[in-house]
Formats: sequence, C-alpha cells, structure tokens
Amino acid sequence: MHFLCASAHLAEGHSRAFSVAGQALFGVRRHGQVFLYRNRCPHKGIPLNWTEEGFLDDSASLIHCAQHGALFLIESGECVAGPCEGEQLQALGCLEDSQGIWLKD
Repeated sequence: MHFLCASAHLAEGHSRAFSVAGQALFGVRRHGQVFLYRNRCPHKGIPLNWTEEGFLDDSASLIHCAQHGALFLIESGECVAGPCEGEQLQALGCLEDSQGIWLKD
C-alpha cells in the first residue's frame, strides 16, 4: 500500500491530485467516502484537471474533464456527458484508516 495523505487533507466535496511511482491519480471525498481514480480521461488519455485540485464541476457533484467538458459520476467514474459517454475512469483501490488515505496495490 502507498500512503497518499492525511484524511484532513481531502475535505468533503473536494478533490486532490496524487502521484505514486510516476502514476497520476486523484481522489474525491463525497458523503464521507474517498473515491480514487487514475488521472486519465478515457476520451484522449490526457489528465482531467487544470489545477492540482481542479477535478470537480462547479456544483462539486460530478468529476469534470477540463480539456473537453466530459462529466463523470463520482461514485463509479462513469461518463454521463461528453465525447466518452458510457466509458469509465479507471477506479483504484483505496483504504482510509486512522493514519489517512492509502492506495491499495
């Protein structure tokens, strides 16, 4: 497992970028749960964000690809609008404990 951050560093309704062994990832906390994905849009294979924490739409209810506007469900990574509709982000195993948030191998 790889330690990502303390739980307090990923607040409710926010997202954050991570890098583990050269792999770009991001996490989103929604309803107290952390969802972790590879930072790669299924449409063009490019990163989703413009800023380190810029993964969500204005309402913080969907993941938003800054490159071409695709929208993804936070809980499943499924694209619900945009050029990759029906495709999914690559979900990664995640564990949260008293120490913080971890990427499962």
